[in-house]
Amino acid sequence: MGPKIKKSSSRLSKVSQKTLKKKIHRLVERYFYAAHLQGDFVPMRDRIRYSGRVYDKNELISLVDASLDFWLTEGPYAEAFGRSLRKFLGLDYASLVNSGSSANLIALSALTSLRLEDRRIRPGDEVITAACGFPTTVNPILQIGAVPVFVDVGLLTGNAIASQIRKAIGKKTKAIMMAHTLGFPFDLDAVMRLATSHKLWVIEDCCDAFGATFGGKKVGTFGHIATLSFYPAHHITTGEGGAILTNNPLLYRIIESFRNWGRDCWCRPGEDDLCGKRFGWKLGTLPFGYDHKFIYSEIGYNLKMTDLQAAIGVEQMKKLPSFIRARRRNWKQLFHALQPFERYFVLQKKHPKSVPSPFGFMLVVRDSAPFTRDQVVRFLEKHNIATRMLFAGNLLKHPAYTTIKHRIVGKLTNSDFIMSNGFWVGVYPGMTKPQMNYLISIFKKFFANYLHRKESIKQ
Repeated sequence: MGPKIKKSSSRLSKVSQKTLKKKIHRLVERYFYAAHLQGDFVPMRDRIRYSGRVYDKNELISLVDASLDFWLTEGPYAEAFGRSLRKFLGLDYASLVNSGSSANLIALSALTSLRLEDRRIRPGDEVITAACGFPTTVNPILQIGAVPVFVDVGLLTGNAIASQIRKAIGKKTKAIMMAHTLGFPFDLDAVMRLATSHKLWVIEDCCDAFGATFGGKKVGTFGHIATLSFYPAHHITTGEGGAILTNNPLLYRIIESFRNWGRDCWCRPGEDDLCGKRFGWKLGTLPFGYDHKFIYSEIGYNLKMTDLQAAIGVEQMKKLPSFIRARRRNWKQLFHALQPFERYFVLQKKHPKSVPSPFGFMLVVRDSAPFTRDQVVRFLEKHNIATRMLFAGNLLKHPAYTTIKHRIVGKLTNSDFIMSNGFWVGVYPGMTKPQMNYLISIFKKFFANYLHRKESIKQ
């Protein structure tokens, strides 16, 4: 038994509640400055992370404000967060979920719906994807019983090669599902042209590319469905969290159903009878008038976001433009610093029509370099600089995928090479000028020390 709480004789008036909330907000602000502010960067003592959450007092205040209202499911903050996502991308519909992985799962699951008739994905149908990337772009293909068709990626871009996608299209192909690698858009002109001519669905995994553009349009607005992740490593964060966006009203209704247990009803939590005929439906073999709130038309899940998470997202969206500018600035600074050493590295290049929203800075050590990926990564980590591989590299090399049903188009030469020789470091908005300068100095120290040692051995 917990402690007994003395009940108040009467509820506070709205004015009193508002006054008390303001006092709480001021205390939260004081707490932020006392407990959350970071001190000045000290090389070697402080780790330079590959990414991380960037926030201020407003996220804490918003989170506490939502908790005081005690919305435990979706509520006012979720409405506001969804609205800001739609406005930023210029799309009509947004569904908030508990992770980017769930966003990908629901996005692809939606394309299996009977409501899509002949265009729905059936077990055994094929979905084209890149071999080199993160598992949650590929896993939903397997989870719905479809067959992934893997294509290689470009060594310069890290994205699927468009000519390989064209070769991959067969009689069973129903969709293309790929990520914009590290915030660098794939060739959307080529992909959408192929999709249109062959009547294929396109899911843009924008989890690492929020705010990137192609031909002046934001990524996520080209395909039929876009997905986002709000994990702390991504462009904005809600802790855990993600979103699915579309302009298609039918797809939106299917997505909402899969997100909400497979329910046919489209009422929000706490709402009833928006359709005006809650007890007037006849679906399946149910008796006429069965409560629409408990009619299920899809084999769905419960993957919704909470209002507490959305409260953080509302404040993060206000910062998104500045976050994107910082990522681009940091990437550009690192590119100019490392360009003189391009004889040792393949540096990631963007499509001419794109403006990336960089998730990280990728380097691929050339075979001709006098050092290995392992040597440079160990040197950086020794100097307290976090590094990451390009996620899973070639997914088919991992234990979980050795027995899956799949098809490969051509050879996965570049995917294997990136897996063996590639890595990336951070450019996220939390990186300060002193941190960027230190990162660059450590790269230069590696070149100076290691290459000098090689020269000494030669002599």
